[in-house]
Amino acid sequence: MSGAPASPSAAAADRRLPLSVFIIAHNEVDRIGATIRAVRGLTDDLVVVDSGSTDGTQALAAALGARVIHNPWPGYGPQKRFAEEQCRHVWLLNLDADEVVPEDLVREIRALWAAGEPRRPAWRIGIAEIFPGEGRPHPLAYTLTPVRLYRKDRGRYAASPVHDRVALEPGVTPGRLRGVIHHFSVRSLGDQLDKLNRYSDQQAEDLETRGVVIPTWRVFVELPGNFLKAYLGRRHFVRGTYGFLTAMNYAISRHLRVAKHVERRRVAAARQDRVDPPDPTF
Repeated sequence: MSGAPASPSAAAADRRLPLSVFIIAHNEVDRIGATIRAVRGLTDDLVVVDSGSTDGTQALAAALGARVIHNPWPGYGPQKRFAEEQCRHVWLLNLDADEVVPEDLVREIRALWAAGEPRRPAWRIGIAEIFPGEGRPHPLAYTLTPVRLYRKDRGRYAASPVHDRVALEPGVTPGRLRGVIHHFSVRSLGDQLDKLNRYSDQQAEDLETRGVVIPTWRVFVELPGNFLKAYLGRRHFVRGTYGFLTAMNYAISRHLRVAKHVERRRVAAARQDRVDPPDPTF
């Protein structure tokens, strides 16, 4: 004899939405499992674009139901644009491989489709970091609010190799969801500093590519200024000693961005002097 049918509320909670979820990844086997498990009930199209992991990320993602696609790393924006193109649905939810959508936010996303199409074509979602040793975001933690849920015919990720933001069509005003994505961005202070150091290389290269010149005097103020920005402005001070340490890492990374930019200009100028030596007749 078959069991009783599921209640309408239970059926709604299990219903897949007309929504693709996409994640870009590289060596995230220790974190991507929680990311996928939290949202796989929302979608029948969960896409992971991997840029060449060597730790088993691809196998784990596939085992959890993701459609895994390899694409060599072209930069943050281009990789997310590539991922958008692999998605089957017009509605997209983007997550990073170290982000987890809590149950209350899953329910809120489901509620957008309760009466049909969501009333806005794009939605901002708060993202709050959870540091090692913390179980949930600090109540006063600084929260970013980028667009992460959107129609791909009304917005796409910008093509910048170092910035990943959704560029919406003119006139599109995004809504804001109440729930907050949990961001487990810091494996350890050393790993964070390695990641930020690599990112500063990409930022310095991007500045050169775009012809942007940052004045040399910035090297003297970048570290203390950005420490204050993170420690006070982004409220890392509420996180105790670890907040101080992560604010220092952030400040060091911002200093390195400018320092490497200045170094690149210095080397380029010296190379040009060797190519075009001064005229001895003057």
